[in-house]
Amino acid sequence: MSDIWPIVLIVASNILYQICAKSVPKDMDVMASMTVTYLVGAVCSGLMFFAMNRTPHLLQECSKLNAAPILLGISVVGLEVGYIYAYKVGWPVSIASTVQSAFLAVALIFVGALLYNETITPQKVIGVMICLAGLYLINR
Repeated sequence: MSDIWPIVLIVASNILYQICAKSVPKDMDVMASMTVTYLVGAVCSGLMFFAMNRTPHLLQECSKLNAAPILLGISVVGLEVGYIYAYKVGWPVSIASTVQSAFLAVALIFVGALLYNETITPQKVIGVMICLAGLYLINR
C-alpha cells in the first residue's frame, strides 16, 4: 500500500486540478489567475517544508539547486496555462485530459528510450497503437 499513495495523491489532485482549471472565470486574465495560484502554491509548499522537516534549513536546501526545479516551474506554468486556455476555447474536460495523456504516453516512450535507456518493447509499440486508435475514436 505504501507504493500506491503517491498515485492516489496524483489522481485526486489531478481531478481537483482539472475541475479548477475548467472553472477559472472566462473573463479573468489567465496570468492573474496563475499569479494567485502560484502565491497559494508557494505558501503551501513553504508551510509543508517547515512542517515536514525537524531541522528545516531552506537556504541550505536551496544551495543544492540545479536547473531541474527551475525548468519544472516553467513546465508547470506551461501545463496550467495550456489547460486553462484549452478549456476557455471549449475543450471538454473529459477529452482534453485524455488527448494530452495519450500523446504524452506516446512521447514518453521515446523520451524514456532516448534519455534513460529504457527499452521499447513490442508491448509498448502495441500500447502506442492503442493510444493512437483511442485518440481517433474519442475525437469522432
